[in-house]
Amino acid sequence: MNHYPHHHNPLDRRSFFKTSLLGGVALALPWSARRVLAAATQPATEPAAGPVSTLGPTSRVALTAGEDRAELAFQALKPFSQQIAAAIGDKRVILKPNNVVIDRPLAASDAKNLEGILEFLKSIGKAGNVVIAESPAGGSVFEGFANYGYDKVGAKYGAKLMDLDKDDFEALYCFDEKDFRPHACRMAKTLLDPNSFVISAAKFKTHDRVAATLSLKNIVVGAAIKRGGGERREGGRWGNSDKPVTHGSGYRGINYNLFTLASRLHPHLAVIDGYEGMEGDGPAGGTPVNSRVCVASPDWLAADRVALELMGIDFAKVGYLNYCAQAGLGQSDLSKIEIVGPALREHIKPYKMARSFDQQMIWMKPVTNA
Repeated sequence: MNHYPHHHNPLDRRSFFKTSLLGGVALALPWSARRVLAAATQPATEPAAGPVSTLGPTSRVALTAGEDRAELAFQALKPFSQQIAAAIGDKRVILKPNNVVIDRPLAASDAKNLEGILEFLKSIGKAGNVVIAESPAGGSVFEGFANYGYDKVGAKYGAKLMDLDKDDFEALYCFDEKDFRPHACRMAKTLLDPNSFVISAAKFKTHDRVAATLSLKNIVVGAAIKRGGGERREGGRWGNSDKPVTHGSGYRGINYNLFTLASRLHPHLAVIDGYEGMEGDGPAGGTPVNSRVCVASPDWLAADRVALELMGIDFAKVGYLNYCAQAGLGQSDLSKIEIVGPALREHIKPYKMARSFDQQMIWMKPVTNA
């Protein structure tokens, strides 16, 4: 086996988007025990511990490739061991998977990816206060956790399970294309809590509204809560959800909202699973791509940028990430991103885009009065 400040600036209709920024014994041991043994016996290769979120001239992104999904995540995180341990400190770790739907494994974070992350946290002594938390677009979070095996992996590592729809919330504001006004959106306080260390366990997926959904979008849209449980209402809609508010009634709105919310709602650590990604009409209706990689970084924007490159997606076509880059929320320049691992070019596998991709590009055009 392989070794493994929210703020609001009033803007008129014409100027709104203009001003937008944009080893024998070891082999006899179970997987988890071997991971701890390996971590204890191998020399450290990471830099001195420091803050996780730094915007220096260069960001580091780890890339791993292979056939063991849990091992890919574990090894991708290993170069940042000291840095992550220092950043977590005494904070509660929030492990946020991507469960846009609760009954389609291809659309959701895989339990093996979570296992690799949890095993890594155990190896650095930070598995004692971990919560797996989610608010799916529809349905019961715990039903989804059971369907995907999160309950079992959580029990194995002592991680608690949390329904973000039952969390306290804070109202943030989103723009809506229909009326060019701010609208309150209830966001789970756990993901906003300064005492939370948020890990985005995302995956490679194309998207029918914003080209691709990776580590940032997993956090922002997952933070928007729904009340009324997960029961289905008339017309097949799910009860009282604020997730549509984040989508802003259009391609421009959702890109802008993801950007504006990113300053408050972003992962402190991105782990993007590309073992089996989704292409086409994601985030739920696409088809599988066997990329067999994993990307991880404390700089979430750099991680998303590298994931896009591996998916063969032009970064310039992803609105919200371009806005975040222009606002200095992370590193997006590949020439300033140090890849720890194999060369990117060896693992690029172009993904088929959503059918709506051409229409999505309206975000690049100026807004004019009717």
